[in-house]
Amino acid sequence: MNDRSLLHRTIRVTVLSDYPMQILFISSNRIGDAVISTGLLDHLIRTYPRCRITIACGRVAEGVFARMPNRERTIIMDKRPYHLHWLPLWRDAVGTLWDLVVDLRGSALAFLVPTRRRAVMRRLPGRKIDQLAALLSLDPPPLPVVWTAPADRVRAANLLPVNRPVIGLGPTASRLSKIWPAERFAALFHALAEGPIRDAVPAIFGGPGEQEHALVSPLLTTLPGAIDLCGKLSLPEAASCIQRCVLFVGNDSGLMHLAAAAGTPTIGLCGTTIDRAEEMAPIGRAAAWALAHGPSMADLSVADAFLAARRLLADAAPIAAVSLPDSHLPNV
Repeated sequence: MNDRSLLHRTIRVTVLSDYPMQILFISSNRIGDAVISTGLLDHLIRTYPRCRITIACGRVAEGVFARMPNRERTIIMDKRPYHLHWLPLWRDAVGTLWDLVVDLRGSALAFLVPTRRRAVMRRLPGRKIDQLAALLSLDPPPLPVVWTAPADRVRAANLLPVNRPVIGLGPTASRLSKIWPAERFAALFHALAEGPIRDAVPAIFGGPGEQEHALVSPLLTTLPGAIDLCGKLSLPEAASCIQRCVLFVGNDSGLMHLAAAAGTPTIGLCGTTIDRAEEMAPIGRAAAWALAHGPSMADLSVADAFLAARRLLADAAPIAAVSLPDSHLPNV
């Protein structure tokens, strides 16, 4: 590239970054997929600091974007029969000339509204984060992020102790087949609290509603001293609480992806969904799977989960991990 071309490119990038772009970003119905998509949004906000972004997503995922900078508004898409949930979104969007429409749902809507540029998701092999990055030709793919407000962080500080380490536990999931037994969560916590994370306190996370409470209840019974946060937090508050944890261990769920994006060392527990383990792995500065030896959560032992956590802690700064001899491994 000669000097003149470089100058023209620099001027073009500068002008675009200063232009108040109007962006329509169609995200997921599910929390986990919505969290993974935040890396793309963070890239757009950093590249176009004056952009205004309209989010379209499912109701349960709304909180992922509640504190997002540059958010113009959020359009909730409540699922309707015969795909009729797309009609209200089209009515909302068709009157705007968008500078960019990003459609992670792979729908036809991006072709039915006026826009200068569109990026429409197409399912590809490999990690979900790489599939998303390919939409905007990004390499390396941008990591997911969480957005919180000072009030969220104050709430977290009031809920969790400051003088003892906290281990976050996420025992819920969208399907019963993805749930690790409560007694194994408890055994793993005790192994960690007696080993690399001495004197830790368990904090148990879950969403709102009776079903989530029912899924959390067995672990609360098994760990009577745990901090019960089930159904008590918005997603930004949950992210703030998780950021105060030294480790988060959870089933394959939206909370697990939120924890990874928050930057907390995160172990996802994977058995039933092991066929999609590479695609949907937790993504963050310190995140990994504990993989079962078969296609069931019963095939994931406490010992294997403990080893995964110990390896992660050894690599995750600023946590100082204690290297334990194999004789200290739990045998459940």
